[in-house]
Amino acid sequence: MARSSSPMPLDRDSPMPLWAQLEAELRRRLEAGEFDEGFFPTDHELTEAYGVSRHTVREAVRHLNKTGLLKRERGRGTVVNRAEFEQSLGTLYSLFQSVESAGVEQTSDVLQLEVVTDTVAASHLDLDEGAELVLLARLRRAAGQPLAVDRAWLPLTVAEPLLEVDWSHTALYAELAKLGRPVPNQGWERLTPIVPSPADRALLDLRKGDAAFFLERLGSRDGTPIEWRTTIIRGDRFRFVSDWTTGSRGELRPHAA
Repeated sequence: MARSSSPMPLDRDSPMPLWAQLEAELRRRLEAGEFDEGFFPTDHELTEAYGVSRHTVREAVRHLNKTGLLKRERGRGTVVNRAEFEQSLGTLYSLFQSVESAGVEQTSDVLQLEVVTDTVAASHLDLDEGAELVLLARLRRAAGQPLAVDRAWLPLTVAEPLLEVDWSHTALYAELAKLGRPVPNQGWERLTPIVPSPADRALLDLRKGDAAFFLERLGSRDGTPIEWRTTIIRGDRFRFVSDWTTGSRGELRPHAA
């Protein structure tokens, strides 16, 4: 059963609008795990509990919906939006492992699998602008539902055998290892919130204005770049977490203009 606590009264003498106070109060209760089973009070229950108008309640709930903490579902009303999958930052990223470790089958629809040239990818891979690359673009699914649009570029000299692989249910690094090709053992990742393009939004079944994560990643093998990847991930089905210990360092860095 979901944990319950007494609502904290709102301060009608505060310069902060009542809807903003209510949003902060509901966020507190959400973060405390009070609604972990997905239950969330109806608008009527909130107006009764806090002694405010329905307009105040709807404005507070609208903002919580906008931030992704809540969502409206047909036939169920407002429910708690719990991300389904977690990925630890600071590790070699594997969407396949993250999904399957949660007990959900991961499958892929191949969008592109071909030899291309790409100046941006080539520059990240320290190759000439006209270097031939293998592009593997996939729509990644979890339990059949769209989760991410994943695009990976690798040097043709490394990845040519990948053109013959069945990508419906497998991971890139696993296939590289099977083929005796170098697998990344170091690199960097950069995570940015974005609103996807109309084409990617359609693939991910997102509404206009829905946000997502944009993950850029360079994978290297002993200092030699072998993979440039970009992944657009649905923000309502995935969350990133950071584990830390004393003496370790993680940081948020300002974007260099």
